[in-house]
Amino acid sequence: MALETWLIKVKTTISNGLDVVRTTTTNNKAKKSNIGVLAFEISGIMSKLLHLWQSLSDKNIVHLRHESIYLEGVRKIVSNDEAFLLGLACAEISENLRLVAKSVSRLGERCDDSGLQSFDRLFEEFANSGHDPHCWVLGRKEMEAKQKKMDRYVTLTATLYREIDELSEIEHSLRKLLQRSDHDLLIKEKKIVNLKQKLFLQRQDVKHLKATSLWCRSFDTVTLLLARSLFTIVARIKLVFGIGQGYPYPASLPRSISLSATVYPSENSTSCEFISGPLKKSKHDEKKDLTDLSLGFFESNLKLLKPPPTTLGGVAFAQHYANLIIVIEKMIKSPQLVGVDARDDLYAMLPTSLRLSLRARLRGVGFSASDPVLAKEWMDALEGILDWLSPLAHNMIKWQGERSFEQQNLTPKTNVLLLQTLYFANQAKTEAAISELLVGLNYIWRFEREMNAKALLEFSNFNGFLNLHKSG
Repeated sequence: MALETWLIKVKTTISNGLDVVRTTTTNNKAKKSNIGVLAFEISGIMSKLLHLWQSLSDKNIVHLRHESIYLEGVRKIVSNDEAFLLGLACAEISENLRLVAKSVSRLGERCDDSGLQSFDRLFEEFANSGHDPHCWVLGRKEMEAKQKKMDRYVTLTATLYREIDELSEIEHSLRKLLQRSDHDLLIKEKKIVNLKQKLFLQRQDVKHLKATSLWCRSFDTVTLLLARSLFTIVARIKLVFGIGQGYPYPASLPRSISLSATVYPSENSTSCEFISGPLKKSKHDEKKDLTDLSLGFFESNLKLLKPPPTTLGGVAFAQHYANLIIVIEKMIKSPQLVGVDARDDLYAMLPTSLRLSLRARLRGVGFSASDPVLAKEWMDALEGILDWLSPLAHNMIKWQGERSFEQQNLTPKTNVLLLQTLYFANQAKTEAAISELLVGLNYIWRFEREMNAKALLEFSNFNGFLNLHKSG
């Protein structure tokens, strides 16, 4: 009897232990499958994907093709080779997409679906060969629907973040009120009741937003949405830049892009067919493309983004020269406000190569700057240079600012591409333009000082004449 009792106890203990393990496993699984607080990070990933998709819209591609690569500054100091500039645009968009895909691949590791767990490999295979075993590429209408869905998730999750912040403030206020010793207990009780009611309503709002936003979605659901969007964007890149199999670099954009342009599955459901094929290339270009293809789609694009040593990006002067140009621009607009100290500070900003160039240009220049006609001609010339050089400098600052550490989790507010900045600008040509600005600024600055000195002298002489007349 004692043995039977002991056996029952052992059986009960084992059963309870298994129940605990089963419950813990279930809870862990539920905890693992729900996104929870990672919703805010994933919302940022979705925002970037939406921005990338929008940058590939027909409107933006037409703008790139007919305006961006034809900016006067781009043609003067970056390149006038259309295929090269389109290649840079394609490479930068592809690299931005690759970085987003790295984040999605980390989410895939937390999924139950084996395909999503292998997202990294599948994505690379698709980018290189068009192989799409799970048929993740979406049609135009499907992608539009997914875009609206992601946009709604992003909005709801942003609202959730604000409401959670508000909830924390209410809880903090209530704790402070409870700890406070007020003389009038009735007023304190009334405040406590109001805050508790506000807290209850706020918690209800947060609960509802968690249920409707990304917070309560599973890793599999969200990662699949992101994965399919990434596949579709790769297909869109290859479509709008006219890239076919064996041609990792774009030769040219299609002459026209219809609003219904999309990528359709071929008869073989495990591969993807791109409507816009590449233009005919020379044997030299084909040989180069085959070499680049061995690197893979993203590797070849990353290689293209490496600036040559003859460019400002290659010598790490792009941002410094952008700041320099902007300072010169401000001085040219208001030369009368430029003091000696400001001029010395500007000179201190010049790298050695630019100082030598400036000295050579200023050698032999006279000390007098009193010709108003020449001053007007210089001002017109400076404004003409700034018209095409200044936009590239401002774009450089915008581009760098949007990719700074503080801004890296935010969605870029512009579609500024590297080709529209000073990054790929030829160093010698840029320095020649800046040197011209500095020579002109030097004349304008001296002209303003001489005119001011002349005006002060005339004013002083006039006052002396008046004083002499009064004393006489």
